[in-house]
Amino acid sequence: MNETIDDLTVEYEENGQVLVKELDKVALSKGAWTTILFRYQQWRPETSDYGPDKYVIQRYKKSGGEYRRQSKFNISSPEQARKLVDALSAWLE
Repeated sequence: MNETIDDLTVEYEENGQVLVKELDKVALSKGAWTTILFRYQQWRPETSDYGPDKYVIQRYKKSGGEYRRQSKFNISSPEQARKLVDALSAWLE
């Protein structure tokens, strides 16, 4: 059950193997509508280790006492992440 923001995660396990390992998360907004930025890695069976860091922004709506994901945006590369940071930094100056 996802009753609190602390319960929300991108970590995913199958047959005892963590396939998506959450490294960090930041709540960008809180309340009935919550937005969280996650940093994670995915398991690569071909190399028996985790791949490079990835990032996703997920939006949740609290309904019936439980958070449910409404949308997500995958940041597809470190280059895209840097462009996002640069654009926001420029706009906020």
